[in-house]
Amino acid sequence: MAHILSYLSAVQAALSDKSYSSLAPLYDDLLLQTASRGATTDEWPYAVHLLVHIYLNDLNNARFFWKLLPQEVKDARPELAAVWRVGQCLWNRDYAGVYTAAQGFEWGPDLAEFITAFLESYRKRIFQLLTSAYSTISVPDVAHFMGMSEEDATNYAVENGWSLDTSTKMLTVKKAKAQTNQMLDASKLQRLTECVFHLEH
Repeated sequence: MAHILSYLSAVQAALSDKSYSSLAPLYDDLLLQTASRGATTDEWPYAVHLLVHIYLNDLNNARFFWKLLPQEVKDARPELAAVWRVGQCLWNRDYAGVYTAAQGFEWGPDLAEFITAFLESYRKRIFQLLTSAYSTISVPDVAHFMGMSEEDATNYAVENGWSLDTSTKMLTVKKAKAQTNQMLDASKLQRLTECVFHLEH
């Protein structure tokens, strides 16, 4: 029990500090510890747990986690379904849909700041992808990919070193190194999902 409490303390500290990248192993380990002791998971924060995978851009694990959840859990938790809509848009590369899904739901206090942090991280990641993929790109296209107005997208790009041709509304890209995200351990995910399956059936 003390071991589980230490995990809970670490989870709360990470949420308070907005150290979202560190939450995945904490949540996974905590759920495994809970399952190994036969404890109920009725109050488990599935929406936050799912968003952790999405925040890390770990879509395979997010899909696997979602698929293993019982339908009654999905139906009873609107926030969980709303998080998954964000994940679906990511999986389908529906760039504008990601912003619509994330901004079109009234998130509770446990998720509101996390969603904001996700959108900030996602915009940075998309901007890095655009930087890698293009030498020049139109302002409307940048606005589409970034989920911003054309004015805001232009300001964001210029602030990050891109240059604007006002006559053509084309942006010239300033090249930069892209960053990658770390994926979670596959064996741990397998054990985790097996536990979820057995707990809920």
